[in-house]
Amino acid sequence: MALHKFCDGMKRRDFLKVGAIGGVGMGLGLSDYLRMAQAGEVKSGAKAKAAIYIRLGGGPTHMDTFDMKPEAPAEYRGDLKPIKTNAAGVEICEKFPLLAKCADKFAILRGVSHTLAAHELGTKYMLTGNRPLPSLEYPSLGSVVSKELAAPPDMPPFVAVPNTPQGGGFLGLQYGAFSTNAQPKLGSPFNVRGIGLSGGVTLTEIDRREKLLAKVDSTFRAVESKSDVLSGLDEFSEQAYNMISSKRAREAFDVAREDQKVAKRFGDGEMNQSALLAVRLVEAGARFVTLTTGSWDMHTDIYSRLDKSLPMVDQTLSALLTTLEERGLLETTAVIMTGEFGRTPKINQRGGRDHWPRAMFVVMAGGGVKGGQVIGASDDKGQGPANEAITPDDVAASFLSSLGIDTHKEYQTSSGRPIMISRDGKVIPGLYA
Repeated sequence: MALHKFCDGMKRRDFLKVGAIGGVGMGLGLSDYLRMAQAGEVKSGAKAKAAIYIRLGGGPTHMDTFDMKPEAPAEYRGDLKPIKTNAAGVEICEKFPLLAKCADKFAILRGVSHTLAAHELGTKYMLTGNRPLPSLEYPSLGSVVSKELAAPPDMPPFVAVPNTPQGGGFLGLQYGAFSTNAQPKLGSPFNVRGIGLSGGVTLTEIDRREKLLAKVDSTFRAVESKSDVLSGLDEFSEQAYNMISSKRAREAFDVAREDQKVAKRFGDGEMNQSALLAVRLVEAGARFVTLTTGSWDMHTDIYSRLDKSLPMVDQTLSALLTTLEERGLLETTAVIMTGEFGRTPKINQRGGRDHWPRAMFVVMAGGGVKGGQVIGASDDKGQGPANEAITPDDVAASFLSSLGIDTHKEYQTSSGRPIMISRDGKVIPGLYA
């Protein structure tokens, strides 16, 4: 189910205009997306050039994953036990044996805290680095990156697999994600609507329809020359054509072309193969890829459910980090994995854990992150920060800083209101080497 909604109210003639090119098998949103996907500049000193955001939708438990409390009472510590990792003094859940072997590649943030216990609000906070306001829709981190970092003309700068709930916010639709609306499967060709050619359509036919579209464009332009949707259309229609005619783009999205030894390392789950797709996209020039996996809202029977979910995370993240390092991409790719909040330290009467934003974890790697360490801490029962809290604002500021983006830079809303990328965020001390 697609989570991204186009809520800006596109007019019917504008919608038809996008459909004129969408009818060739590209997918309805591609030309609209590319029409406005312009990028800005990045500081030359940035270590990272791209980013991968793994979103564990629903709120993963911190107590049973990366912030275990083996000395706490049984009703808090739960059934799972910690294991040592290859990083001195760092312990994580026993269900993460592969991650334990590569803990030197990532840092764990503990005692990350906020106060928004609703899924939608917590998600917005973590994906934007700004506490949600009813009067303003902030852009997602991916939208900020797609605005600030230039991508190759035949690659979308911001890709969501399969989708993302947070778009361009006040920056506009042009900085929203290109959603695949599907997830790849091991050994199967992955046809993304908007990239592949289907139904016997050839590039020659597309070229003919592009010329027809150009004639239609001139008519629209004469009727409404000031339309934001129509402005710059020739440029973005050309980018759409470049993508579907680009061998690089088509091959990047086709995970079936990957070496089978590498593909099997990731595993056959949809989240696993989505992580492989993220590696391929970053390698091809995409600037931000977000992966979403749900089912973390575990109010009941948490341990039977974690038996399935935790091994998936273990294999996915370890394979992602290992493959990025093998290809020389880990230092230049900022990686983050988290949810919208943690879960209650005390297990409820239904054998689950409920919403708990006062303590959660974030895992970060790449882009200059100093791996093999834990930053921050929760108290002895995982109820809240032991000392000063790490906020979602700080996480966002740190994440974007590795990409050379100044989070105090100001954007302007359509009404001319100046808004900082993340006003209250500060880079977390000691996180970067």
